Amino acid sequence: MGKFVECVPNFSEGRDLSKINAIVDAAKGVPGVLVLDVEKDADHNRTVLTFMAPVETAADAMFAVTKKAAELIDLNHHKGEHPRMGATDVAPFIPVMDSTIEDCVKLAEKAGERIGRELGIPVYLYDKAARVETRRDLAKVRKGQFEGLREEIGKNPERVPDFGPNRIHPTAGAMAVGARNQIVNFNVNLATTDMDFAKALAKKIRTTGGGLPALRAKEIFLESKGQVQMSTVLTDYRTTSIKRALDEMRKELDPKGIVITGTELIGLTTQEALTDYAVEALKVQDFNKDGQVLETKLLKLLSSWENGANLFVDALANTDPTPGGGAAAGISGAMGCALGQMAIGITLRGKKLEEAKKPALNELLARLGEHRASLQACVGEDVASFNGFMEAMKIPKENPERKVKMQAALKYAAEVPLKTARLASEAMAGLTVCGGSISKHVISDYHSARYLLESAVRCAAENVFINAEGLEDKAFAEKIVNEVKGYLAACEAVKA
Repeated sequence: MGKFVECVPNFSEGRDLSKINAIVDAAKGVPGVLVLDVEKDADHNRTVLTFMAPVETAADAMFAVTKKAAELIDLNHHKGEHPRMGATDVAPFIPVMDSTIEDCVKLAEKAGERIGRELGIPVYLYDKAARVETRRDLAKVRKGQFEGLREEIGKNPERVPDFGPNRIHPTAGAMAVGARNQIVNFNVNLATTDMDFAKALAKKIRTTGGGLPALRAKEIFLESKGQVQMSTVLTDYRTTSIKRALDEMRKELDPKGIVITGTELIGLTTQEALTDYAVEALKVQDFNKDGQVLETKLLKLLSSWENGANLFVDALANTDPTPGGGAAAGISGAMGCALGQMAIGITLRGKKLEEAKKPALNELLARLGEHRASLQACVGEDVASFNGFMEAMKIPKENPERKVKMQAALKYAAEVPLKTARLASEAMAGLTVCGGSISKHVISDYHSARYLLESAVRCAAENVFINAEGLEDKAFAEKIVNEVKGYLAACEAVKA
């Protein structure tokens, strides 16, 4: 399985659903992105988006959502309880599934540089990616928020950004891009309106006030509920757990008779943090989290590459219409790219490889990673295209919209395998050029990669042909058929 990272950008918009959906769609449009959660809050006027992405496309996805947010959000008209300095306020990369914090630091630098250069938004690297010690703490980076930073940037040497112009973006503000480990965003709602008490409580429990380690806390008044909220972030939940944070609050709440009316976990939370709370609260002794939690055991079994492969093969074998040949083409192409990456990677480690050949191989290695992610995305797109056609079929026959939507769905169903064929053909062309440089130790893997890519082209072409037959737009149908025939001809030329 390839490396993935978790991305959790926060946006200064929690009320306008059309804007939020547009930002989420920008993430979905990047190959390999899987949206996991969208958490919006009207009081905070903030949305937390969580998605996973391959290491190869994660920076592109973060750039895409930042660009869309900059187009839609004007901080001059933004009001909310949560501190913010940017339309995309904070954009962390988090290691998951074999990725490392070092991978995330590189992604933060890559995304930050591009955001600053292309969008003109000042970017501050924070947490593990920070180049300045004082910027490890997000609260210090965001001090003064949009309005305060607008006055300081360009004047105060300490506020010079790591990337982008040394001036505030007039509407999108500035943003923090970083790399961090998993955190827990935990809010506690209190049956009081006493903000002075809440302010003192926040200061007492947070790390900077001499309270618990690895804990950020801020008092917020929720207008919609008419009560105070203690908004906390457990930056290391293994050091300060959810239960410990609650217990510390209760030391101040109980003497005053202030009850907790409810709590909130914002965004996705690790199972470990919740399990730790249960174990602490129940005072369970000698508990083994890895061995005694059913879901953990199942996840470990299902996440192995052998079981993952078996699940897809079994899905192909059943009588459901999806996944079918188009999805299989995407998987074949992705496997071809992955096997090509392996062959090139091993070749690059060889001591006998000429230095002059390394730049081209490194470039191809990166390109194959991008194509692999795109082909993996084609698998889901193929299933979605079929489902879209079936939905159009359900429209009553007397409805004039039925035919229009069926044709649109059919067009999309032809475009997806066409993209699959194009990507696989491009990857195969790249591998063909570098054939003379591949180490003899992995030459069989190299040839297998090419065969898999050829299979992807041929399988995808079959899906283009059958969907093109049903298109009423014959000019478009002829165009895509001729294009995919070109990819087939390229396969034959390579073999010759």
